[in-house]
Amino acid sequence: MELREIAAFLQVAQRKSFSKAAQALGYSQAAVTIQIKQLEEELQVHLFDRIGKQTSLTHQGEVFYEYASAVMRDLEQGRNAVSSFREPSGHLRLGAIESICSSLLPALIMEYHRRFPKVSVSIRTDSPEALLEMMNKNSIDIVYFLDRPTYDNKWERVLDAPEEILFVTRPDHPLAGRQDLSLDEVIREPFLLTEKNASYRFILEQYLASLQKEIHPFLEIGNTDFIIRLLRQGGSISLLPEFTVRDDIREGRLASLSLTDFHMRTWRQMVYHKEKWATREMQAFIELVREEEAGAAF
Repeated sequence: MELREIAAFLQVAQRKSFSKAAQALGYSQAAVTIQIKQLEEELQVHLFDRIGKQTSLTHQGEVFYEYASAVMRDLEQGRNAVSSFREPSGHLRLGAIESICSSLLPALIMEYHRRFPKVSVSIRTDSPEALLEMMNKNSIDIVYFLDRPTYDNKWERVLDAPEEILFVTRPDHPLAGRQDLSLDEVIREPFLLTEKNASYRFILEQYLASLQKEIHPFLEIGNTDFIIRLLRQGGSISLLPEFTVRDDIREGRLASLSLTDFHMRTWRQMVYHKEKWATREMQAFIELVREEEAGAAF
C-alpha cells in the first residue's frame, strides 16, 4: 500500500468523482483508476460503487476512509512538526458563504498574501451545511459562515461574532426614515433576495411561515454584490448582513429600515475540525482574523 494510493482514494471519496480527483492530483483519470484498483486488490474489498455518473463509498470504503484520513493527518502533523521553524509555505483551503466571500475575505486574503506570499489559497463558496460537510470530509480546512449559533463537539471554534441582518434600500425610498414601519408593509415591496440556502433568508421565511405569511421576491440571486448594485438604482428592498452594506450606509448610498415588529441577529462563525491538525497556514490565517476582529472592536 502506497501513500499515493491512499491520497488518490481520499480525493475520489471527497470529490465523488474520479475525473475531479485526477484534476486535483495532476494525474490522468486512468492513473487514478489504476491506483484505486491496486488498493482494492490489496485490501480485497470494493471501496467505491460506480452507478452511472455517480461515485460513492461502499460500507467498507467508509470504514477505510476514517483510517486513511488519520494516516494523512498524522503525516501532515509530522511534516509540520519538523518544519515549524519555517514560514508558512503550503496550501490553505477555505470555505465561506458568498456574502462573507465577497465582503470580508478580499481584504483578509490580500493581507494574508502580503504576510505569507509562499502560501497558495483556494476558496469554496456554498451553503453552511455543504461547507461543514466538506470540512468533515477534510476537503477544506476552515469554514467561515453566517448562521444561528451552531455547535458540534467535533469542531474547534475560532470565531463567534454577532451580526445584524438589515432590511436595506435607497435613502430616497418612500419607506426610508419611517419610524413606524411594520414587517407587513416591508414585505409587500419589490424584493431582491439571496438564494434560499442563505441562512438569514431561511430565518426570515421561517418567521413569516409561523405567521402564515410569505415573501415573493422578484429576483433571487446568490451574488451579494449584484443585489447591492441593484439596490443603489432604487425601487427595491433587500435583506442583507450589515457588514455587506456598511460602507454604502455610511456613505449615504443605501439606508437601513427600522421595523417596529421585527429584528434579526445572527452570528459569523469560523470553525475547523478538532481531528484536523492545525497547520501553520491555518494558524496564521486564524491569527489574522482575530487581529482584524480585535481592531474592529475599537
